[in-house]
Amino acid sequence: MVRGRQFLAARVHETALAQRGATILPEINFAKSPWVKAVAHIPPAETLTRPYPIQHTERHDRGRALQRPRNLFRPTSIVHPEDQLRQDFFRDHPWELARPKLVLELDGKDARYRDWSKGLRQPGMALSGESVVQRQLWLMEVKGLSKQRAYDIARKEFYKLRQQEEIERRIAAEEARMYGAYFGKTNMQVGMELEDAMYDKWKKWATNEIARLESQRTAAYSNVVDATEEKLDEEEELDL
Repeated sequence: MVRGRQFLAARVHETALAQRGATILPEINFAKSPWVKAVAHIPPAETLTRPYPIQHTERHDRGRALQRPRNLFRPTSIVHPEDQLRQDFFRDHPWELARPKLVLELDGKDARYRDWSKGLRQPGMALSGESVVQRQLWLMEVKGLSKQRAYDIARKEFYKLRQQEEIERRIAAEEARMYGAYFGKTNMQVGMELEDAMYDKWKKWATNEIARLESQRTAAYSNVVDATEEKLDEEEELDL
């Protein structure tokens, strides 16, 4: 680990000029390189200090005296108001994380085309937990509702739209089956078949395990009976 301040980058132009008459590597002449003139006109910065970074979080010690700033070269944590709202929503709806997400943007300005005053349905955006978060944030900041009240309103709107999607999906599937479409097994049917197969496998193993334990118990009992009979025979022979 190199300690202390390094000034090699600031002296790169002086080093190149000093190697003008060097004979160590005659085929390489740094003084005639194109970048030497550029460095001479625009030298590297010599500022070795770094200003105090912008604090994105509020300071809790406003009444105290200003202390010497620490961790100048460590980025400060950036906290958005949506972070806690997302955490609350996905804690109550963990299965929403299993749904596929569309993260592709055309020009990077998709957020400007959203108008959360019109509800959760937004152009070019699929219904997801992010819709609830943005709708709740709009209700809190624009309508002035409390966090819990805005969450209840956005959540009920979300449930209603999810129910509509499920009804539309079922109707579309029924209409397709009427015209001869075949969709195969559903996820529920595949899961039940896997569960039944695992249960049959466990039942077979349990039956064999019970039979093995029963045979061991019978063998142990028979050994005890034989030992007792042998002992009785020996006692009868001694009496005779």
